[in-house]
Amino acid sequence: MGRGERHMKSDVAERKCIVTGEVQPKHGLIRFVVSPDNQIVPDLAEKLPGRGIWVSSTNDAVSAAIGKGLFSRGAKKPVSVDPNLLTDLIENMGRRVVELISLSRKSGRAVAGYEKVKDWLLKEEAQVLIQASDGSERGKSKLSTPYGGSFIGWLTADELGAAFGRQTVIHCALASGGLTQRVVDDAKRLQGLRENNGGKTATGKEKTAR
Repeated sequence: MGRGERHMKSDVAERKCIVTGEVQPKHGLIRFVVSPDNQIVPDLAEKLPGRGIWVSSTNDAVSAAIGKGLFSRGAKKPVSVDPNLLTDLIENMGRRVVELISLSRKSGRAVAGYEKVKDWLLKEEAQVLIQASDGSERGKSKLSTPYGGSFIGWLTADELGAAFGRQTVIHCALASGGLTQRVVDDAKRLQGLRENNGGKTATGKEKTAR
């Protein structure tokens, strides 16, 4: 391993999951904190004060943390956990991703619609291709993930529509820079939270690789 590679690795913030015990980059985990009334609270923006309790951003991990009382162990004291914590977390993470895409649109770093997305892909302006999970597979197959870029395919047409102020959106793309990496990271967290043991999302559809 060269000196440059060691330096690159040290720049990646890592945290330990209280469920799996694995240390991994924190963009693959969700931070929780204990509120003043000893309630476990998700900190999606990672800005709340207090000692962070980190859990892998998967449905199974968060469910285990809740069901096995691991939040109290992580906090080193008894804490209260809302029975709707996982459901609320999934909903809040979904809203957060939609809001980030909306902010990207307002800053000129996101476009929607087949022709606009196709144009960005041809001009190599797109870094991320986003397609609605409930959109036509035939239509979606006509566009490809940008080389070296990312693909997000687990948001619904209604969710993408909300990000662009429309009823529904099937295709959209993000340029590099700005909030794009945050969209990618949080969308990946959302994907893990929505998936259950059967490999299905919250919409009941089998997950697909692209």
